[in-house]
Amino acid sequence: MTLHDGVAEVVRMQVFRDRDDGGRRLADRLLALRLRDPVVLTLPRGGVPVGRVVAERLGAPLDVTVVRKITSPDFPETAVGAVTAEGAPIINDRLKRMVHPDPDVLADSIEKERAEARRRVEAYRGERPAPRVAGRDVVVVDDGLATGMSARAALSALREQGPASLTLAVPVCSPEAADALGDVCDRVVCVLCPPRFQAVSLWYESFPQVDDAEVQRMLAGAGA
Repeated sequence: MTLHDGVAEVVRMQVFRDRDDGGRRLADRLLALRLRDPVVLTLPRGGVPVGRVVAERLGAPLDVTVVRKITSPDFPETAVGAVTAEGAPIINDRLKRMVHPDPDVLADSIEKERAEARRRVEAYRGERPAPRVAGRDVVVVDDGLATGMSARAALSALREQGPASLTLAVPVCSPEAADALGDVCDRVVCVLCPPRFQAVSLWYESFPQVDDAEVQRMLAGAGA
């Protein structure tokens, strides 16, 4: 199920002022769902400022779910898959056929990115235990959804932990990616779902890079 403002044509480009604005408008949609015992897990780095606002509005704990893209050395800009710190890798078979990565090289890339995901989880979370997922309404937040590869990896790993419900929430998403993720979550909630999506950054007036130090400050400030 996808919940959004569906439009046939975008006559005037609607944009968010910044990620905080995106988080506030997204939280309005999520409040209407009346989630019970929610927990907000963000995709760092850009999803953390959005998720921080959402968690505050929902009165929910805030944490991260780290995903790393898997690439081939011959095509470093093309993500053939994604992997979390613990879950099985998600591979895009169509892209895999296009780039023909060497199986051993692909396996090495998967393990390298899984190790980096684990390092980032430790850096962001520190000594805090991971939040309980089983039996809770889990909301996975990012600042936008383009291809959905990273979101699919995160959602698939979380689904194995037995949440009561699993929601992907983003301020803006491409229609194709939102529709494609229906098999790994209960709903996709977004504020804008423009048919001419192009890129996440185009839908924000201010879209600065978010560094690790900012992520750590936001998580600490939220009492994650």
